[in-house]
Amino acid sequence: MNETKYGKVKNWIKSNILDGTFVPKQKIPSETELMEQFSFSRHTIRLALGELVSEGWLYKEQGAGTYVSERTDNDITTSNTTNKKSIAIIVTYISDYIFPSIIRGAESVLSQEGYQVSLFSTNNDHDNERKILETIIEQKFDGVIVEPTKSAISNPNIIYYLNLEALNIPYVMINAAYDELEPISVVLDDEKGGYIQTEHLIGLGHRNILGFFKTDDLQGLKRMKGYLKAQRENRVPINPKSIVTYTTDDKVSKPVEVLENIIKESTEIPTGIVCYNDQLAMKLIDVLRQNNLRVPDDISIIGFDDSFFADISEVKLTTVRHPKSELGEVAAKKIIELIKNKNNQNANDKNYESFLFEPVIVHRSSTKEITNKLVSFSN
Repeated sequence: MNETKYGKVKNWIKSNILDGTFVPKQKIPSETELMEQFSFSRHTIRLALGELVSEGWLYKEQGAGTYVSERTDNDITTSNTTNKKSIAIIVTYISDYIFPSIIRGAESVLSQEGYQVSLFSTNNDHDNERKILETIIEQKFDGVIVEPTKSAISNPNIIYYLNLEALNIPYVMINAAYDELEPISVVLDDEKGGYIQTEHLIGLGHRNILGFFKTDDLQGLKRMKGYLKAQRENRVPINPKSIVTYTTDDKVSKPVEVLENIIKESTEIPTGIVCYNDQLAMKLIDVLRQNNLRVPDDISIIGFDDSFFADISEVKLTTVRHPKSELGEVAAKKIIELIKNKNNQNANDKNYESFLFEPVIVHRSSTKEITNKLVSFSN
């Protein structure tokens, strides 16, 4: 359905209010300026402004212009006005992988405190994140638990988080955090996780270790840092070609293609593989199996997250444990405390501190000690 002309004007003004560009009591562009900007008639502009005034977004002062309303709880009619205890949970994916466990953990705590939870998924896309944040600000949620979108790269939506702060809507970040905001966060020590993944293989005699890391999320960068650090500290030579990076956009194809090329083109292959997560480890195990390579007899492989994938395949996956439901529970407790004390500026309160989970390895059967033999192909 095509957006109406007045709807375009209306949504543009609302978007500027929601991201904090237009602040309360600020005069917005005049009707004439809006006519010139959009090339629409005065009737169209007035229709858009009239609806925003009637909905409480704007107010007019005779002879002076149109201004942004204060937007108190009673200023704007939204679907959330009847529910004063509401939390938004934003994750990159709702139904996939480890996220249902995180959400269940958070919901179990929030429901006990009488909060209604609304779930949102960005699909790791900044545009989706922007739209969700606009909805949250418009509907005046009490608080937000949010997993950052593509946390390793510059985020165009930072202004929305600053507007949450300006509106006194607390938020807690999970799994990663936007460093420039220095938010309260609940995360796993991903750098140490990547370190113990790699050190585990080194301890089993592996020296030629491939590492696969997703680098548009901060978790992947930190896990890669741990991978490199473990090799340096254990005096294992690092081959730059052994580091495979990929992003959300090519996560399905690139790791598989790279591993297939290594298998086909190398006379000597790595004896161990460190994976960004269990989901990737399962895909790479399939590639190895298709090329008649056995795990762990020919190649050891270690995952990350201790997801349901770790225990469903024929080869049970050695992996790093992710706290999942516990992480959700801690995040929920943090946001509740922030909501209860949002007018309390005591920065030394322990409830205002971030929480860091310690990673541990779950030992199964996908890794194996080796002697100093070379693994080669004879196709």
